[in-house]
Amino acid sequence: MTGILRRGTATIHYVDGGGPGRPVVFTHGAGMDSASFATQAQAVQDVGYRGIRWDLRGHGASVLAAGTRFTAEDALADLGALLEELQLEHPILVGHSLGGNLSQAYVRAHPDRVGGLIAVGTTWNSGPLTRGERFGLRLAAPMLRLIPASKLPRLMADASAVTPQAVESISATFARMPKPMFLDVWRATASFVAPDPAYRTPVPLALVVGAEDRTGNIRTAMQAWADVEGAPLHTIPGAGHVVMLDAPAAASEALLDIIRGWDASGR
Repeated sequence: MTGILRRGTATIHYVDGGGPGRPVVFTHGAGMDSASFATQAQAVQDVGYRGIRWDLRGHGASVLAAGTRFTAEDALADLGALLEELQLEHPILVGHSLGGNLSQAYVRAHPDRVGGLIAVGTTWNSGPLTRGERFGLRLAAPMLRLIPASKLPRLMADASAVTPQAVESISATFARMPKPMFLDVWRATASFVAPDPAYRTPVPLALVVGAEDRTGNIRTAMQAWADVEGAPLHTIPGAGHVVMLDAPAAASEALLDIIRGWDASGR
């Protein structure tokens, strides 16, 4: 079932597998859309869970009102509104990249409303940053601004995936987003990163990363995150940043292993 959620400044598009099973909500990364999680949403649906994937505002089929800019606050509010619209009780949130940052932020704000968090290829919102990482985070948006719009989709795709099929798919998806909007989306992504040594995730947590992810500090940050919180880290061979497209079957199996493990332990 496809649905539309009207949010005033945006129209949010989602796909809901329906059914009585435990809900699993998939949130994609910056510049991507919900199709990046289509295989994984179907995989959880096939074994009895309720798979739900949605397009962030300004991505895919979700349209921003004229003159509206993408902000982290609006995207976070959209996620909450979607969970309320579908009346989901303690869903498992699965987020890739920006979707992972967004899901972390939602869990932190509303821990009692979430049943688990699976972060896929995403940095640790509250994790420590070296001086070099802080500098790189500040410099990224100005550097992206210098790249011609015609070249940006392919450069992003080459940095995000390792298989030719995934690179082509990502490049085509990125090409649909105007460069000014992508820069706003990048700034929103970076705004979620706020080191807090005392914070620990208050719901069941698991991490998934591509063995060949070359995006920023994600691989090292996810390993550090797993070590600090004692969370399982599933590393997917032959996959880059967009694990779900580079290795769709392996990514699906990792997610199912995590969710089934939580069910078996009563979490």
